[in-house]
Amino acid sequence: MNIKDKIEALREELRQHNYKYYVLDNPTISDYEFDMKLKELQELEAAHPEFFDPSSPTQRVGGEITKNFATVVHDYRMYSLDNSYSKEDLLDWEQRIKKIVDGEVQYTCELKYDGASINLTYENGRLLRAVTRGDGVQGDEITANVKTIKSVPLQLKGDYPTRFDIGGEIVLPVKGFLKMNEERIAQGEEPYRNPRNTASGSLKLQDSAEVAKRPLECLLYSVKGRDLDITTQYDGLLKARSWGFKVPNEAKLVASIDEVLDYVAYWEEHRNELPYEIDGVVVKVNSLYQQEELGYTAKAPRWAMAYKFKAERVSTRLEKITYQVGRTGAITPVANLKPVQLAGTVVKRASLHNADQIEKLDIREGDEVFVEKGGDIIPKIMGVDLSLRPADSEVTRYIEFCPECGTKLIRPEGEAKHYCPNEKSCPPQVIGRIQHFISRKAMDIEGLGGETVALLVNEGLISNYADLYDLKEEDVVPLERMAEKSAKNLIEGIEASKKIPFERVLFALGIRYVGETVAKKLAKHFKSVEALMEASVEDLVNVDEIGERIAESVVDFFSSEAHTAIINQLKSHGVQLEISAEQLANQTDKLKGNTYVVSGVFHSVSRNELKKLIENNGGRVASSISSKTTFVVAGDNMGPSKRAKAEKLNIPILDEQTFLAELK
Repeated sequence: MNIKDKIEALREELRQHNYKYYVLDNPTISDYEFDMKLKELQELEAAHPEFFDPSSPTQRVGGEITKNFATVVHDYRMYSLDNSYSKEDLLDWEQRIKKIVDGEVQYTCELKYDGASINLTYENGRLLRAVTRGDGVQGDEITANVKTIKSVPLQLKGDYPTRFDIGGEIVLPVKGFLKMNEERIAQGEEPYRNPRNTASGSLKLQDSAEVAKRPLECLLYSVKGRDLDITTQYDGLLKARSWGFKVPNEAKLVASIDEVLDYVAYWEEHRNELPYEIDGVVVKVNSLYQQEELGYTAKAPRWAMAYKFKAERVSTRLEKITYQVGRTGAITPVANLKPVQLAGTVVKRASLHNADQIEKLDIREGDEVFVEKGGDIIPKIMGVDLSLRPADSEVTRYIEFCPECGTKLIRPEGEAKHYCPNEKSCPPQVIGRIQHFISRKAMDIEGLGGETVALLVNEGLISNYADLYDLKEEDVVPLERMAEKSAKNLIEGIEASKKIPFERVLFALGIRYVGETVAKKLAKHFKSVEALMEASVEDLVNVDEIGERIAESVVDFFSSEAHTAIINQLKSHGVQLEISAEQLANQTDKLKGNTYVVSGVFHSVSRNELKKLIENNGGRVASSISSKTTFVVAGDNMGPSKRAKAEKLNIPILDEQTFLAELK
């Protein structure tokens, strides 16, 4: 056997042993034997660098230093999941599904592992890149660190596709977490708080050799790509397992929602028997065709639901109530607690929401309170142990004046929150609005963070977000921790933001109730800020899905002279305050007033592209057929019940080619 063949044989043997140990949990040789074979391979590769292979088992040991993680756009968006907390939630979800899809519905049940989401891309059977979830659209590339995780295959086996993505969770097994903490305590260091945060933090370490020392595992559950020859979620799990991925065996295919509930009940009782932490169960419609029929909301797939296990509850003392001021002036009361361990973290604070909540629970300083950490990240106070209330306890009196600027608070009719009306000079409001303006989903100004914004405001260099465009390098260089290069990057980032499209600028303005989706609808309908500023409440309500509350908020915002001055200031600096000519060229009103339901499999365009075409041409896309539906666009395999309903309501059914021809 020549040297090259010997190296290849050793690599393949080590891959198999690695797979048996870390994926199947069934080693067939000792750790010592494995280490000896790995050492032999390392020596051969060092002596023959011409045979280097990035997917070799020797490349897992780490040592690569990454000072800055590159931002990468996902090929397939990573959506979050809607949450449910009861049997009734799951039954309601099933009913919504059955209104949209035809035929029997099967479900794949999977455990909801409490780790850090990751997306892996493979090309020709080799790991190409690993990217964090980020905001779902883009994340940080951490390939060097992920390559050190033994359960992530560097080279696949079997009949894998040419290129595909696979999503999963990087977790830290409880046993490994406890061992890490034993070592830290022995060295006189603070123990890590919980496995999830430790796993997430490990992935962003700059030295991959340090990541390699941590017993991380990667559990995979979502295959995405083109021409995968996969028709169901469960089939995707089986395929991924055959290619060499660690796919949990606890996943189960069931035929009814009753079986889903049995699965949930079993794992809620037995979750502590698992080697990893879980916080619930994920239920997915099994058929990928039905998944496509169901589609997505703005944030989550309609075909999946996360069932969250009941929250852990503890009691502790409420030491003091303080008040925070948000960027909109909203006041949030906060309970400052005696630190207590809850769901793997130390809790010191909890939201009290508003004056009504404090009054309803009769919460007072000095009370022993019950705290839960359910589906929200922020802990909540659920009640008071009245038996332990001090004799000298005093009823909580909600503050009347802003804790930051002293302005008298207001409470709009019909709202639960109190507000500070001093938006022009109340520091948290001024800083908060600018921080929102520069955020990633808004203007995404590179080189400018929240702390720098606060510094600029406190130094008197800016008082609103439009002032950012008046800044010069010489203004910011003298600031604390601001080197010449940082100042240059900041000014360049501000300049580059002038190219951000109008819909994102509109979101960045921080109009109450105008989120990303509403901003897109308003930008598309009015096409410029001038037209939007002239719109009445009635004009706004006539826009699809814009309610009276949003309409009134938009009119109030633009009726302010201060806001008008800021808009004019932005305009003078060349910020995009209208839809570009290129965007306009791709939009028409040809389909205005029409509501479409898209059903079936399409060939010349994808279902999502078809929906985008409808929206770009003024039409509305609905998920189910009703008397308000104008047309159904039908591809192959349109559900028979959908077709029957359309025919019963006399709704015209267009095939793919007819629709595209009419659009032209």
